Amino acid sequence: MSPKLSPEAGPGEPGVELFTRRSGFEAALARFAGPGRRAVVMTMGALHEGHASLIRAARARVGAEGLVTVTVFVNPLQFGAGEDLDRYPRTLDADLEVAAAAGADIVFAPPVEEVYAGGEPRVRMAAGPMGERYEGASRPGHFDGMLTVVAKLLHLTRPDLAFFGEKDAQQLALIRRMVLDLDFPVEIVGVPTVREDDGLALSSRNRYLSARERSTALALSRALSEGREAGRQAAAQAAHSPSSPGSPSSPPGPDGRDGRDGSDGLAGPARVASPRTVRAAARAVLDAAALLEPPLVLDYVALVDPSDFTEVADDHDGEAVLAVAAKVGDTRLIDNVRLWFGVA
Repeated sequence: MSPKLSPEAGPGEPGVELFTRRSGFEAALARFAGPGRRAVVMTMGALHEGHASLIRAARARVGAEGLVTVTVFVNPLQFGAGEDLDRYPRTLDADLEVAAAAGADIVFAPPVEEVYAGGEPRVRMAAGPMGERYEGASRPGHFDGMLTVVAKLLHLTRPDLAFFGEKDAQQLALIRRMVLDLDFPVEIVGVPTVREDDGLALSSRNRYLSARERSTALALSRALSEGREAGRQAAAQAAHSPSSPGSPSSPPGPDGRDGRDGSDGLAGPARVASPRTVRAAARAVLDAAALLEPPLVLDYVALVDPSDFTEVADDHDGEAVLAVAAKVGDTRLIDNVRLWFGVA
């Protein structure tokens, strides 16, 4: 087991230590002498079951002898003008309970002046063209700010593994690209999206939705499900055609999961065909939701290559991500599903 550490900011919940200052946190890391590996889960707080799934995945990978750190930091660099920085929920006491229950050892929750001691950094990470598409086009500068803080926190926490949710697909792709291009000595692990019973992807922003807004917001997961199912049917038809013997199946994911549907119809990367069919089916659901009250205001629906977030061609083979972003009322939501094109 990892050693009991002495925080400068109080003991936190049983089984987890809270640090708010870099000096205390760095001293704690220096005192960690266990044989296990280090893992980090980076969050902006308001922890929910989606975050807990990341922490549990980290604990499972590093084992009892490893160290799991959760960072809680609302990063001002990744919020643009008019976004919800001021009203973003801060729930540190509840976050400590979630982190402890999920198996974290340390929570590092620094104030802004600890992370950016000299004010806003003069030198920042640049996401490049990959970060200017989709989320980057809707939120200029967002990914530069995100990568800057992720790079800083990787340096501060010095992990062997870092865990991020697949719900933020473009963010995950950019972090992987940064780590690869700049030779960060860390493994980036993606963890599947956690959904509520009605299929809505878990998000700290879901709490802003009224009952009627939530009903409209369900169109996001329905669109993904309809696009996925249309692609599976296209794959089945192609597989049973005389020129393409065989039957469609779901390819295993990187963790060996077979991609069969969960209760929300979106678990795992399904074997599909016909990008044109997938796009059309998803778009039909979103167009219908635009007529609801309140309406869904679509930002984008895209079918992209996860390696660079460029739109895939109609003859694409291999992995792709069907991603959607929209506003319902004042709340902006994103969602995605992994697909695998090909019928072999």
